[in-house]
Amino acid sequence: MNKSIEVLKSIYKPYRYTIQGKVLILNTTSGDFVVKEKTENKNMRELFSYLESRSFFHFPKLVDESRSDVNVYEYVQSVSMPLEQKALDLISVVADLHNKTTYYKNVTEDDFKEVYDTIKSNVVYLRNYYNEMYEMIKKEMYMSPSYYSFIRNISKIFSALAFVESELDVWFSMVKEQTKKRVSFIHNHLSLEHFKKSDKEYLISWENYRKDSPILDLVSFYQQEYFQINFEIVFTKYLEKVKLTEDEKKLFFILISLPKKIDFSLNEFSSCQMVREAMDYLYITEALVRPYYTVQEKD
Repeated sequence: MNKSIEVLKSIYKPYRYTIQGKVLILNTTSGDFVVKEKTENKNMRELFSYLESRSFFHFPKLVDESRSDVNVYEYVQSVSMPLEQKALDLISVVADLHNKTTYYKNVTEDDFKEVYDTIKSNVVYLRNYYNEMYEMIKKEMYMSPSYYSFIRNISKIFSALAFVESELDVWFSMVKEQTKKRVSFIHNHLSLEHFKKSDKEYLISWENYRKDSPILDLVSFYQQEYFQINFEIVFTKYLEKVKLTEDEKKLFFILISLPKKIDFSLNEFSSCQMVREAMDYLYITEALVRPYYTVQEKD
């Protein structure tokens, strides 16, 4: 990549260049450009051409793809806006992506069983992990702050695991006889950081794109931004544009309800922080999911 960057500098003759994370921004007299390392088996030109054929244009212009290791994109300068408004604009673009690239692929019970088994194994692993942690911490004569906070909230973790396990069985009973599954192109790396708005709305950082269930975009966006935005409003906005089936919504709730793994091997400050974040995640997620089930119970 370093060799290509030197070549690009000689071509574009930037008066300034900036490294931001894994990208290089070139400021030149003829425009601003972003240099990103290519991802194996991801053809950006092919992707963007397909999206254009589906009348979806919310991606940056690919300026140069001729090098083996990097792509050059036009830099998008974004306007400043409130986070909630940015989230709503982003989800409208994502809904547009899902609607315009949706198709239904043939599936068998085994396809759904694979999803079921994967989630089930995660539940079993987390339950065993937290049971072992609980038994170990109980033996402590003087608990550390992180241990004490964990013990006080452990019932919330086991409650979330029980919810996921129960709903997973219900979900599988709903889908196991289906022969079609909705898939679409998904961005697969959604965050507020990857949305820009100038003359139009742009999604950037497409290197993880794939064809899969659209709810996976919702899951990744929620897990990335749940603490910053009111996701109930965002989810409602999405449902106005994309009509998810009941089993799709249920799988979304299942996936976001899985507790996070707390790593107590870090220093005490980091462990306390992880416990707090894990508990915040569970309480915020419960507040999002509960109204949906309350409505169902009333019905």
